[in-house]
Amino acid sequence: MLNQNVLLTSNLNLNIYTVKKTIWITSTARKIDFTEIEAATMLLMKWGFDYKISKTIGLENHQFAGTDEERASEFQYAMDHPEIDAIWCARGGYGTVRIIDKLDFSHFKKNPKPIIGYSDVTVLHSHLHTLGLTSIHATMPINIEKNTKEALQSLKMALLGDKLDYKIKSSAENKGGVAQGQLVGGNLSILYSLLGSESSIQTANKILFIEDLDEYLYHIDRMFINLKRNGYFDQLSGLIVGAFTDIKDNTTPYGKTVKEIILDVTSTYNFPIVFDFPAGHIEDNKTLLIGKEVLLTVKKDHSRLEFL
Repeated sequence: MLNQNVLLTSNLNLNIYTVKKTIWITSTARKIDFTEIEAATMLLMKWGFDYKISKTIGLENHQFAGTDEERASEFQYAMDHPEIDAIWCARGGYGTVRIIDKLDFSHFKKNPKPIIGYSDVTVLHSHLHTLGLTSIHATMPINIEKNTKEALQSLKMALLGDKLDYKIKSSAENKGGVAQGQLVGGNLSILYSLLGSESSIQTANKILFIEDLDEYLYHIDRMFINLKRNGYFDQLSGLIVGAFTDIKDNTTPYGKTVKEIILDVTSTYNFPIVFDFPAGHIEDNKTLLIGKEVLLTVKKDHSRLEFL
């Protein structure tokens, strides 16, 4: 048991991806320099992995880690290079959506490898899912020094192909039940922004994970209403609500909490809902395998997410 809330078990080689050796660190979005990823490189070496640093690390084009063309070129190189076993996005921010249509996934679909990250990297998670590929929703190099040991261990397990199996204390607001399906989702704002695009995911018979950062309550309501109007919940099998961090309200209060907004919007559906799952913009950002089959069990005293 890793802590009082989360249990992970280890059974080797149950993930379709097992990283053999070399991990490429790049930025698809905001600028970042080497000092901000140094702890991550040391961690990879400690775990027995090699790493390569993209030219985007240290590049600066206003807010971005180089121009769109530079970020896309570096990512394309990593996707296609046979000696790069995984791609770890160094940070989020904004910018991944600016390069997604510049990328050619034709070779990658035949020779896939893990793409790792969260937040703005939800663009890649979603696009890969539309192609039938899995990816790793996990912490990023910029966060390593702040992450819990349990969060880092979950990433290591995912890279090694070990089975992830989480058990957490249930929130009073949870909606009980059992569901099975592919895990999809990521950052709510990104999912909302992708609606109507080629990268927008289908959620029928799947388990949706969501998290977000620094949003107003009214806007969370707006995004959930629009997901509903776009059919996100019509055939959804289950909902996992991760961390909603640094949520803001207006001078005149909106009148509902995040949990109340979600329960209100989904009140006409019968799928299970688990709140307070430890993933997202928090120190204890547990690793999730997007596109993998999972079993979600929500009981009164505890909830469990088992990767099958």
